[in-house]
Amino acid sequence: MTGFGSAEHATSTFVARVEAASVNRKQGEVVVKLPRPYAELEAGIRKAAMQKLSRGRVSISIHLEKAQGATSAIRINSSRARALEDAFTELSKAIDRQVQATASDFLGTPEILEFDDDPTDAEDALKAITPALETALEQMISMRADEGQHLHDDVEPRITSLETITKQVETEAPAVLTHYKESLHRRLTESGLDIDLDDERILKELCIYADRSDITEELTRLASHFEKFRQYLGLDEPVGRPLDFLCQELNREFNTIGSKANNANLAQLIVDAKIELEKIREQIQNVE
Repeated sequence: MTGFGSAEHATSTFVARVEAASVNRKQGEVVVKLPRPYAELEAGIRKAAMQKLSRGRVSISIHLEKAQGATSAIRINSSRARALEDAFTELSKAIDRQVQATASDFLGTPEILEFDDDPTDAEDALKAITPALETALEQMISMRADEGQHLHDDVEPRITSLETITKQVETEAPAVLTHYKESLHRRLTESGLDIDLDDERILKELCIYADRSDITEELTRLASHFEKFRQYLGLDEPVGRPLDFLCQELNREFNTIGSKANNANLAQLIVDAKIELEKIREQIQNVE
């Protein structure tokens, strides 16, 4: 599910800006982007985020800067500064004209002057990060919840549609045996065999077919799955995985009915059901 949240929190030493964004993904994954000196905080931040999530790929971007009034040590790379000065001396000799390095040259050369954010400040940094992270995640989860409500409103009537199709299947099912009986009688007549439909052999064949084409168990399981599906839709907790499992079970039952249904009307109903179920499965992939 998709969502976004951002927040800022300041302490006496740090200002933390946190952005959290999630996109659809079947499994749960958290990616944390931190300034390099504070990489040791990544595992704890990832764990804190995963406690609030079960599905989706969440990217957490954290920007840290020293609070106003807090100081950072400045480290001077003397050897690099002398190397720059020597380079200007060589340049002067090469063009036979005095050229001197300016302050902007030293400031613009990487690694001559470095602000040294001491990694030992990691605990102080975490004090600024944690409140901002919690707020950003709450905003993101709230947006995901809104999307979840829209998905709920889309899926629920589709379940009702599947229930309607299932009732039509149940109504149509007795015609399967009748159709087979008529077909058997027609084939016997066309073959010139004068066998009464009340003949024991015919009745035995009809019993075997009736047992093989019976879909009572599948209809019972479908009703149970529909009921469970609605229960999950009403829960205020992550239900993506159990709903995904129920979709697989519903598909299994419809496939079984389809394999037993030697009837054009039943076959079309099963096709309609599987089309509707596929639409539900596509939505469920986005549910936490």
